[in-house]
Amino acid sequence: MNKPYIIIHTHTSIDGNLDIMGLREFEEASLQYQELSLDPEKQQFGIQGYLNGKTTTEDNITHYKQPELDENAAPVPEGDYVADPDAPMYYLAMDIRGELAFEENTFGYGSVPSHIVVTLTEQVSNAYKDFLRKKKISYIIAGKYHIDYDVMLDKFYNLFDIKRMMVGGGGTINWSMVQNGLVDEVSVILAPIANGDPGGHRFFVAKEPYSSIEETAFQLESVKELGHGTLWIRYSLKKK
Repeated sequence: MNKPYIIIHTHTSIDGNLDIMGLREFEEASLQYQELSLDPEKQQFGIQGYLNGKTTTEDNITHYKQPELDENAAPVPEGDYVADPDAPMYYLAMDIRGELAFEENTFGYGSVPSHIVVTLTEQVSNAYKDFLRKKKISYIIAGKYHIDYDVMLDKFYNLFDIKRMMVGGGGTINWSMVQNGLVDEVSVILAPIANGDPGGHRFFVAKEPYSSIEETAFQLESVKELGHGTLWIRYSLKKK
């Protein structure tokens, strides 16, 4: 299997909460997060794509709308669909059942026009794949009922020439990527805020059947103060 170099890059509060907070410190940390990963002038990681889970995509792009599907659409060709193999950046989404209601085939997150690539499973309907094709949104098939990370990453590498990529959350995908031994680096933008919300979305979340609770150690690589009390902390994973 070929795979990109994978960086989990997330901004979080001191209590590990990923949710938006109405504080200046949150806004500053969010800006620093985007500059380091996606700003064309200030990007530090050299990535060609960034991956988010379904919930993060719903929260930021599709806003829980329902896609308008043609259930009588003609059968689409089997396999993957590559609409843009040379995009300057890729937004990589995961959608097991085919439910994300994209309106465009790019997302301008961090001022970069990022072509959307959706990872689907074999269970996704012909109607949904037809929906993506009509919008010229790329998709790949990886797994029967659940995402096969090895297949997904190999296709990112070979079909879209993604050699370095960022995983931007949420906590379930972050942790499952760690447990599958796929992560090369963890980058944390730590904002000096907290709210103690027990129901908040966390940096790492174990969720069966994708991952389980397991004690895991990380090796500190660097710490840098970015201003406004924010720290940029970089880790590698300790080998077991």
